[in-house]
Amino acid sequence: MKHSTTPQTRRGHRGGPARRIGRTLALVLPVVMVLSGTLAVTRVNWSGSPSSSVLAASDVSAAAPAKAVSHAPQDVLRDRLMSELQDKNPGVVLTHLQQAVNGHPSLARHCSSIARALGQAAVRIYGASRAQSYARPVCDTAFASGVLTAHS
Repeated sequence: MKHSTTPQTRRGHRGGPARRIGRTLALVLPVVMVLSGTLAVTRVNWSGSPSSSVLAASDVSAAAPAKAVSHAPQDVLRDRLMSELQDKNPGVVLTHLQQAVNGHPSLARHCSSIARALGQAAVRIYGASRAQSYARPVCDTAFASGVLTAHS
């Protein structure tokens, strides 16, 4: 038996059916995975509130009336604290804001904007210097920032 040291190449033979299926899967499978992942993300309820029906992310027309009817928790909190500011001093209102954020950590990302709005409202009610006297480090001094922007 004679052994050759030069490798033999198969010309004209591109592989059998298994090789063709493997190549097809290598091209199609990533596309299918990306599409299924994208569709899964659009179907997830990202709002955090439980609901019986799930809306697709592209279904804006059905989501608009639901938003008009129900208010986001941060909007409800801001409105409640703004009305409370009419009756109580800003120090009490800031304490209630801090308690709300401590009780519901999901509100933390809205704390600065709420405190800033409270600071601006406090300037309208109490004047700039008196409103500034209530400033304290709630939500990274956003209340004081609101007082400053309303005064200038």
